[in-house]
Amino acid sequence: MTTAADPVSSPLPRRAPLRGPARLLPGVLLSATVAAAAFGLQHIEAALFGRAWVEGLVLAIMGGAALRLVWTPSAVWTPGIAFSGKTLLETAVALLGATVSGAAVMALGPAMLLMVAGLVVLAILGGYALGRAFGLPPAMALLVACGNAICGNSAIAAVAPVIEAEGEDVAAAIGFTAVLGIAVVLLVPAVGALMGYDAVKVGVLAGLTVYAVPQVLAAAAPAGLAAIQTGAVIKLVRVLMLGPVCLALGLLKSRSSAERGARGNGPKLRHMAPWFILVFLALLGLRSAGLIPEAVLPPLQHGVMAMTLIAMAALGLTVDPRAVVRAGPRVAAVAALSALMIGALALIAIAALPTG
Repeated sequence: MTTAADPVSSPLPRRAPLRGPARLLPGVLLSATVAAAAFGLQHIEAALFGRAWVEGLVLAIMGGAALRLVWTPSAVWTPGIAFSGKTLLETAVALLGATVSGAAVMALGPAMLLMVAGLVVLAILGGYALGRAFGLPPAMALLVACGNAICGNSAIAAVAPVIEAEGEDVAAAIGFTAVLGIAVVLLVPAVGALMGYDAVKVGVLAGLTVYAVPQVLAAAAPAGLAAIQTGAVIKLVRVLMLGPVCLALGLLKSRSSAERGARGNGPKLRHMAPWFILVFLALLGLRSAGLIPEAVLPPLQHGVMAMTLIAMAALGLTVDPRAVVRAGPRVAAVAALSALMIGALALIAIAALPTG
């Protein structure tokens, strides 16, 4: 005779694994927690020292990597971490296009625009050549070159999904360019004074060499308002190069894949021009045409920063810090030499500017 409740034949049911969008929640929340901690540390740093010398993006990726060093996320966490490090990052890059306006840039005139664009292209080519000469993998060399040439961490974050860079490459590139970014901010006023530059030329120097827009303002501020305004506009031109550069890299990667024997009827559009770069360029055009209300820009900028912070934390969680340390000396040397090269190109460009 059997009993109604047999503890042997009726084990407790296992909890069903999360499915659909719900399976992303643990990893996204973990990445967001690390990002929030980094954001808080940035504000504490600013309160203590008057400015945040180490940006939140750097703190986020360092925090994620530090956690990854002592704990390896299980399968419960990995879907959300992967989503945050890829899809969320791509979305942030796409929305970034709405925060850039081409109106102020056009006031510089065609000669200045060509000069800035030419310097960015030369800096990318030269930085990539340096990276390869030092034995860096192609993706790492491109990340360092684009970070130095365009806009530091933001450029690295934007280029990484286009070239399908590994998390270790992104972490190393961001870490070393962040340190260099601080050094460049400190050097610009000193070099400007040494060269006897007026305010406009100091602004051009800051705009051509400094990575982030807030850092441009800090570097140009000692020379006055004219330097700040000039530096900000020059920097905008460099930021505008991000879309075309990513598009070109996507096309090159697609051609490279096809030449290696990829089957099919040629590369698809989504491989030649990733969706987020197309959206970036479309939003940039809408903003330049005045079709995006100014009122939506501040919350949009905050949203882009929040998504980028979460994405950097997620990338940190996928990084093996030991691999970053092993790549350290070569990456540091390439980043430093690339920065010096950009500085030299900037001095040559300024010398070519008309006087008066």
